Amino acid sequence: MTLIVKVINMPQDISPIIKPDELIALKDKSELVIIDASNGNGAKENYAAEHLDGALYVDLNTQLANINVDVSIGGRHPLPTLEQFSETLTSLGITPTSHVVVYDDKNGSNAAARFWWMLKSVGHQKVQVLDGGFQAAIKAGFPTSSKTEIPLKKEPYKIENWLLPLADIYEIDKVAQDTGFLVVDVRDEERYNGEKEPIDLVAGHIPGAINIPFTTNLDSNGFFLSPEELKNNYLKEFEDRAAENVIVHCGSGVTACHTLLAIAYAGLEIPKLYVGSWSEWSRNNRLIATSKKE
Repeated sequence: MTLIVKVINMPQDISPIIKPDELIALKDKSELVIIDASNGNGAKENYAAEHLDGALYVDLNTQLANINVDVSIGGRHPLPTLEQFSETLTSLGITPTSHVVVYDDKNGSNAAARFWWMLKSVGHQKVQVLDGGFQAAIKAGFPTSSKTEIPLKKEPYKIENWLLPLADIYEIDKVAQDTGFLVVDVRDEERYNGEKEPIDLVAGHIPGAINIPFTTNLDSNGFFLSPEELKNNYLKEFEDRAAENVIVHCGSGVTACHTLLAIAYAGLEIPKLYVGSWSEWSRNNRLIATSKKE
């Protein structure tokens, strides 16, 4: 098969990944906005106790998603409306010229990559995820603080549309088992196989989807593999499929963005994101596959 290499079709002035020492060098730049996107149990309390100096907190559930009572509609973390996201960016003092660096405490897989994807998808140019996350920054010598951070008051951030490609459950219905397309499940192998399901109601995976755990984007120290390694790995899986024929999902459209970030870091075109992911699929009477080991 002929391997197709494409560059990202949106302008990209800077790498989507920033190293801790590079962030330290930027620390005093006036246009820099650092965002702590750590989420989960105790995340807000941990942020209040210690965060990278100057970092503002963003909440996955209330600012990076528009959660429905009925999870079968859009999954556990549907995208917010454009108006809601505009309000979030404005409240954080982010403008179209801001240099945004996002981190979390899970190597970018918690919500840092989700915020990166959302910013890229509304056309923001200068946004990067911190390689290695919070722990790596501290180890590199970035100062921390427990003070209340005050965002700069600036003009409203106007956005018009999501520009990066999205897939919905109906498209998955049509293409998941079509060999011309590729649906990628980035959850860990045990969840994909249906051996366990700690979050959603049913274990298993979308029939036809392949499993490439997002953790394979990282080395043993929790840093992203080199762009060359990532490119080779993903081109082997994608074969000759164009990016528009590749759909990436996870449990609720959050860690899938870690893989989209890795693909962008590799210099490849960003595939489609299925935001509803397993949390939506598994609640809509769709077929479910398992690969349980005997």
